[in-house]
Amino acid sequence: MVKHSKIPKFPFGPAAAQAPSDAASDNANPDLPDELDTDDDERGLRLADHFLIAMPSMLDPVFGGSVIYLCEHNLNGALGVIINKPTDMTLDILLDRIDLKLDLEIMPNGLPPDKQPIMFGGPVQVERGFVLHVPQARFSSMTQVTEAVALTTSKDILESLAAGRGPEQILVTLGCAGWRAGQLEEEIARNGWLTVRADPAIMFDVPVEQRFTAAMKLLGIDPMMLSGEAGHA
Repeated sequence: MVKHSKIPKFPFGPAAAQAPSDAASDNANPDLPDELDTDDDERGLRLADHFLIAMPSMLDPVFGGSVIYLCEHNLNGALGVIINKPTDMTLDILLDRIDLKLDLEIMPNGLPPDKQPIMFGGPVQVERGFVLHVPQARFSSMTQVTEAVALTTSKDILESLAAGRGPEQILVTLGCAGWRAGQLEEEIARNGWLTVRADPAIMFDVPVEQRFTAAMKLLGIDPMMLSGEAGHA
């Protein structure tokens, strides 16, 4: 698995999905609206809380072999984070860079902080942190995706973690992936992605190197037998 080693300083704060990537497409980077409309019911695909699993036909150097957790998807576009591409930064380094003193030897997910890699979440807003977590508390820039998964972009979640009061399960990414209106649907139609309802255990409990295979197994597919045909669950 390729690691991404160019890690800028890691600020947290309110995030707006304003510059989506051209994931697996030839489109230029159009702007997403400042705020996605989560009340839309007039659409064919509603894929929030789904995994996007890259098909073998996707040769994109960023998204090939990736599993993305979709946090938002509606008529205005989509936003998600890659969950299986680790950077060279670990949680202890991140906390040190933002001047947070770590009071615990064992962090959420039952691992020491130097064993918890920060993920490369995607090529959009790569200077910003995105934290997927179980919604056990409220944070200032938090969006609850489901009863089991929330997304937070504010520093207070890391302050809570460092003090031992944070969520029991987390996944921290640098950057995210974004699509303009209709773009993700086009990529799925061109056999770029498989889609399946997400299992939080794959994000929080399964080792990084096993997440692609685990996501594929949700569809009952052996990755070694996968062809370039599109599919949905």
